[in-house]
Amino acid sequence: MKNLLLIIGVMLLSITGFSQNKNAHASIEVDGVCGMCKERIEKASIKAKGVKSAEWNVETHELKLIYNEGRTDLAQIQQSIADSGHDTQDIKAKDEIYNGIDDCCKYRDPQVVEDHKDGGH
Repeated sequence: MKNLLLIIGVMLLSITGFSQNKNAHASIEVDGVCGMCKERIEKASIKAKGVKSAEWNVETHELKLIYNEGRTDLAQIQQSIADSGHDTQDIKAKDEIYNGIDDCCKYRDPQVVEDHKDGGH
């Protein structure tokens, strides 16, 4: 009988442990124009506690995320990105932060965007 209770106890603990794995997958749009932007966006994403993976596509502006919902949420991740100088689909970076990024990364400037389309950085 004690063995049966022990086995049931171990099974319950195992099930509880697995149910706490709350990895969520999400995609959000983040503005940027080049490889330097990619590094900054991904680094800012990973800084948010609970983010396990962040991959930003320069062409599509899509940021693919894997994160622990128990430790963070999309709003916190987007705020971290905005704090690095990049606009997300829901949060715009403050102008003073945006103005501090490299000139080649000024994604709000139509000329910079056009220059990158023509094979710039």
